Amino acid sequence: MQTHNTKLFGRFSIKVFIVGLLLLVFPDCYAKWASHNSVIEKIAQTNNQLVVGPIGRAVHGNQTDAIEDGLMEAKSNGFNAQKQSSFKVYGATEGIGRGLTIVHLTDTQSFEYKTYDTYESAPETQQFIDVLKNLIKDNAKFAVLAHDSASNELQKFSETLKILGFPVLGSLKPRHAYVMENFEGFIKEITDPISISQKWEIPKTLKKNKAYFPRITYDFEPSVDRYIAHAGGSINGIASTNSLEALNENYKKGFRLFELDINETKDGQYIAAHDWHMWARFTDYEGELPVSLDEFLKHKIYGEYTTLDMNRINAWFSSHPDAILVTDKVNDPIRFANSFVDKKRLIMELFSLMAVEEAAKNQIQAMISQETLGEIKGDKLEYLAINNIKYVALSRRIVPKETNFLLTLRDQNIKVYVYNVNFDLGKDEKYVQKNEIGLVYGMYADKWVFDTFLNNNTNSKEP
Repeated sequence: MQTHNTKLFGRFSIKVFIVGLLLLVFPDCYAKWASHNSVIEKIAQTNNQLVVGPIGRAVHGNQTDAIEDGLMEAKSNGFNAQKQSSFKVYGATEGIGRGLTIVHLTDTQSFEYKTYDTYESAPETQQFIDVLKNLIKDNAKFAVLAHDSASNELQKFSETLKILGFPVLGSLKPRHAYVMENFEGFIKEITDPISISQKWEIPKTLKKNKAYFPRITYDFEPSVDRYIAHAGGSINGIASTNSLEALNENYKKGFRLFELDINETKDGQYIAAHDWHMWARFTDYEGELPVSLDEFLKHKIYGEYTTLDMNRINAWFSSHPDAILVTDKVNDPIRFANSFVDKKRLIMELFSLMAVEEAAKNQIQAMISQETLGEIKGDKLEYLAINNIKYVALSRRIVPKETNFLLTLRDQNIKVYVYNVNFDLGKDEKYVQKNEIGLVYGMYADKWVFDTFLNNNTNSKEP
């Protein structure tokens, strides 16, 4: 791990030269004078980490713990760490995406942040540089974290970053971890090939600063059909059971759209299970996979929850006539639709253009998957219109990059549902509701947390 600190206003090389010269010529006098002068910096070598900090205040690669409420914690993981990067400040923990994330302390109680894909996106990298310049000009207090790989597009701004006082960031290697902060009035940078974990003391006084990342809101009408119970919804804190009890519990809570993962048994019968290996873990089954329908029905999820075959699926939807089935995994629209009790209450996520077109010809409502949407040649909107596609399933991880396209889909009355809810730290149902619903139509949710939003009858996201 390499650590580097730089005064906000000054050149690192000149200061190092002055310090070295004084140490050589006047070691005793300099030591007495420097102990009262916090402007001059000293260099210390500890554990192969280059540390530059104000004289009289030793700065180390790993800060000592203080009161948790007064700390910001940053965890940066490079590509080879294969772990989520995150930060914690003012009691909130946030996971971050690929690239560089700026965390700006707006005052002593609040913060804002934004992630820029400095690996792949040239426009976002330019935006990052522009914001960085403004933060420095305004003397703002902020931190920067890297996740995954952040240096590809960033390398084009190497000299600019060095001039701004970020020599480590300006020479950041591919796939390396990186953090910086300037809470004490000077820039401190750390890089490491794998991971970095740091805790920094937050300044006790911060003047109210302007917002650099104002939240964008989108008007929308509250509606229960914005929420799909992922794999039937969670039950007793357990997600992805695809069980009868999950359907019953989440119907009572308020869901009316229910996703089930549809797979086939050894003897070609449809059942609900995320995949066979997960089903085996859930049931402690140790035999050959896949199993027959008879074997499947013998087992319960965690010894408690009832599995679903087509008879049970059809019986449940028959007794809940306002419920809609959304399928995942299965890609044979005609065969499955003929197996389901009510084709009018069926939405099938499909995974090939052939399956989508087959569904359209047979009046089966298709939800096109993200990968299949990307396979469309030519005008995507025209293709969706020709095939009467009203639903799209996308990962919420691509939302920041596809804002314009999502707005276009919204304007065409195409309902986009996002998955990967609860996959990233801090990105749960409430986060998606407050930050993404309106731009996208709805979400695949594990938990029902929407009574407040529906009862308030608000038509826009909270500010």
